[in-house]
Amino acid sequence: MPKQKTHKGLSKRVKITASGKVKRKRSCGSHLMSTKNAKRRRRIRGSALVTGALGKSIKTMLNK
Repeated sequence: MPKQKTHKGLSKRVKITASGKVKRKRSCGSHLMSTKNAKRRRRIRGSALVTGALGKSIKTMLNK
């Protein structure tokens, strides 16, 4: 049986933390920033964690 390949598109978008959680970048941060208020821009700048069933499926695709 061959090994399971890592999903390369997903591996560029998420990281697995040392404790095993899935870290992702927040959306809406690439352009049109002048229309967004400062509080929203600060929130977008940070990262977020993926939890639940989606986090488990991401770990499966990354073989973690």
